[in-house]
Amino acid sequence: MLVTASITGVFKMILMLIGAFVLLRFLGQLMQAKRNMEEECRLLKKQREAERERSWKLKHFGKTHIVDKTKSKRTSSTEDVDFEEIK
Repeated sequence: MLVTASITGVFKMILMLIGAFVLLRFLGQLMQAKRNMEEECRLLKKQREAERERSWKLKHFGKTHIVDKTKSKRTSSTEDVDFEEIK
């Protein structure tokens, strides 16, 4: 079976390839814009948290706080253990 290429078929194939490349480029730019927006939101949230912490620290500068061990936010696997000195 002999297959011959026509000028219209080649032209259609070139247009389809160009269309595919344009579509892929558009989708890539769209995904990059979405990623940049998410990054900006994350950075703004982090900045607001840092500003909130800074204002709290300035407000409570020099004050002493007593924290109950059972209600402490930090949970660690270490325990306070008595020890004996070896002679």
